[in-house]
Amino acid sequence: MTYRYAAPLLLLPLSVAAQRPVPATPPDTSMLRPQLLPEATVTGYGQQLPLRRTAAAVGVLDARVLERFPQNALTQAVNTLPGVRLEERATASYRLSVRGSTLRSPFGVRNTKVYYQGLPFTEASGSTPLNILDPALLGGIEVIKGPAASVYGAGTGGAVLLTGRRPTPGQSRAQVGFTAGSFGLRRYTASAETGTATGYLRAAYARQTLDGYRQQSALRRDVLTLDGEWQPTDKQTLGVHALYSDITYQLPGGLTRAQFQANPRQARPGTATSPGTVEQRAYYASRTALLGGTHEVRFSERLSLRTTLYLSGSRINTPYLVDFERNTVLGGGGRVVGSYRTALAGRTLRLQAGAEGQTGFESSRNYQNRAGTPGPLRYDDEIRTLTGFAFAQADYELPAGLLLTAGASYNRLRYRISRLSDAATRPDAYALERNFRPEVSPRVALLREFGTGLSVYASVSAGFSPPTEEEIRPSDASINRALQAERGTSYEVGARGQLWQERLRYDVAFYDLRLRQTITTRTTEQGVQLFANAGTTRQRGIEAALSSWLWRQEAGAGAGSQSAAQGYGLRAFVSYAYNHYRFGSYESGGNNFSGNRLTGTAPHTLTTGLDFAERRGFYLNPTINHQARLPLNDANTEYAPGYWTLGSRAGWRRELFGALALDVFGGLENATNRRYSLGNDLNAFGGRYFQPAPGRNWYAGTQLGWRW
Repeated sequence: MTYRYAAPLLLLPLSVAAQRPVPATPPDTSMLRPQLLPEATVTGYGQQLPLRRTAAAVGVLDARVLERFPQNALTQAVNTLPGVRLEERATASYRLSVRGSTLRSPFGVRNTKVYYQGLPFTEASGSTPLNILDPALLGGIEVIKGPAASVYGAGTGGAVLLTGRRPTPGQSRAQVGFTAGSFGLRRYTASAETGTATGYLRAAYARQTLDGYRQQSALRRDVLTLDGEWQPTDKQTLGVHALYSDITYQLPGGLTRAQFQANPRQARPGTATSPGTVEQRAYYASRTALLGGTHEVRFSERLSLRTTLYLSGSRINTPYLVDFERNTVLGGGGRVVGSYRTALAGRTLRLQAGAEGQTGFESSRNYQNRAGTPGPLRYDDEIRTLTGFAFAQADYELPAGLLLTAGASYNRLRYRISRLSDAATRPDAYALERNFRPEVSPRVALLREFGTGLSVYASVSAGFSPPTEEEIRPSDASINRALQAERGTSYEVGARGQLWQERLRYDVAFYDLRLRQTITTRTTEQGVQLFANAGTTRQRGIEAALSSWLWRQEAGAGAGSQSAAQGYGLRAFVSYAYNHYRFGSYESGGNNFSGNRLTGTAPHTLTTGLDFAERRGFYLNPTINHQARLPLNDANTEYAPGYWTLGSRAGWRRELFGALALDVFGGLENATNRRYSLGNDLNAFGGRYFQPAPGRNWYAGTQLGWRW
C-alpha cells in the first residue's frame, strides 16, 4: 500500500516491514498540499497491524521529507529522527548511530543491519556501503530502533530499511532535474517509470559532482537503478532490483583544535615525519553492483511465503596516509520468510518463521602509498565470511485490547582469513579462523490500546553484534584475535497517540540499553583505526516526536472528515532526544574510565521546523538543528562544542497544462555560518579530532516532469 504524510508527521515512529518493506511512496510532484490521511496499516516486525497496535519505536522518512532538504546528502533528513544520528566525516563518508555512540564507527555503518528494496544491503562482513546511494533515488527510509535481532539477526543498534520510489498505478511519467550550489555542487537526475494495477517498472539515474568545502574533499558519484514488480497470477508477485554505483571522493583528514580554529577549510597538513592527505592524495573509490530478486506466493488468505536472493560485487581503491588498499569483494545470499494466521482460543494468532544467510569473499591487497599510487606490497589477504540466522515470531491478540509479541533468532558467524603474503615464510601461521559462538536473541513486547487516541507498550529485547572484518583486520597489517562480540539487552516503554481530532500527534519512548564487551576505537599516528572491547556501557534515553497543524485551509468539499485534513496550511514539528550514556566498568592503558560519559555522544539533540504550502504553489521549509557538546576521548578531557544551525528550502511547485509538473526551488544551509565538526575522529592521535562541516552554503535547481 501507499501511505502519504506531510513532512512533520513523518517524524512520528511508524512500524516497518520485516520481510517485505512497504515502499514509502511520495505523491506525484504536482501535488502541492500537505496531507494528513487516516491511520495507515503498516507492517511491524513482519505483521500487518495498525500503527496504534505496533509495539516498537520506529522512525520513518518518505521522499517528501527527503526533498525538504538538499539532495546532495542524507544527513539532515535522517537527523530529524530522534535517537538517530547520521554523520559525514568527509563528503559522502557516512557513519550511522541508532541509540548508541559512534565510538565503534570511525567510518562506515556498523552495528546496524540495512536492507535495500528488501535485499540485504549490509555485507556478510558487517559493513554497509551507504555512501554509494544517492538520496534522490530513495523513496523511503525506515529505522527500527534498538536490538532487532528477533527478525533481522545480529546487531544491537537496530535495522534500517531503504526503499526506492514506486510509480502511481495507472500512470507513466518521465522526469529530469538539475541543481547547482556552493563549493562547485552540480547534480543531474533523470527517471522514467510506469505503473499498473499489477506492477510497475522504474529506471533512474543520478550524477553528483562537488569541489568540496575543504581541501582534498571533491566528489563524483554516478548511480543507476532499475526496479520492477509484477504479478503473473493473483497469488504470486515477482520483483527485480538492480543498482550500479561508481563513486570517488577525496579524504581531507582530521584537524587539531588549533588547526580547526585557524582554517577549517584546510586538509590535514603534513609534519616533519609524516606527509599530509594532499601530498598522499588520499581518496576512496569504488564501483559496486547489486542484483536481487523476490518471489512471494500466497497459498491462501492464511499462508504466504516470500523468498529473496541477491548477488553483489565491488571493486575498491583507497589510498590512506600510509597504505594503498585494493579490495575486490563478492557477496551473495538470500532470505525466506513464511507467514501464517490462525486462531487460538478464539483469538487471532499470527506466526512467522524464516532464515537468512550471507556469504562473502574479499581479496584485499595493501601496498605502501606513494602519493596516490601503490608501492611495494605490504600484505595480501583473502577473507571468507559466512553468516546466517533463523528466526520465529508470534503475535497474539489478547482480551482488553492487549497484543503480545514474542520472537527469537539463532545467529552464527565465521571468518576465515588467509594471509597469502606470509604463506612462504610462515606456512603454519598464515591462516586464521574465527567462529563466534552461536547466540539466541529473544524479544518480548506487550501493547495496550486505550481507544483510538492512545496506545502504550513495553518491550524487552536482546541482541549481539560481532566484530566486522575491518575491526578484526585493521589496515596496520595486524589481526585482532582477541576482539569479542558486543552483547546487549534493551528495556523500553513508549506511548503514541493523537489529540484534537488528529491535529496533534505525539510519540514518546524511554529506553535502557545495557551493553557488554562494548567495542571502542582509537587512532594511531598514521590514522589507522584500532579496536578493543571496553567492558560495559549503559545507554539510557528519552525520545520524543511531536507534530501539529498551526493553521490549515481545507482543500475543498472533497476533504472529508475521515481524512481529518487534506489542504494547505502551516504545520510545525519537533523531535528531541536525551542521551544519558555512561561507561560502566572500563579500564584501558592503565586508566580507569568507569562512569565517564560515552565518547562521541551528545546528551541532547533537537530538530524543529515548519512546513508551509499555499494554493498558488509556493512552499517554505525552515529547519533548526541543535547538538550539545560531546566528549572526544574516553578520558572526557576534550570536548567538541555544541552548535545550532539554521537552514531552509523554498520554492514554487505547479502543474501546467494538466500533465507537466514543474518545481523550482532554492535553499540556504548553515545560514549563520556556524563553525562546527560533523563526524569527529574519536580518541584521535595527536588531538586530530575535528572534521569540519561546510560553512554557509546555497543551492538552487529545478525539476520537470511529464505525466501521461
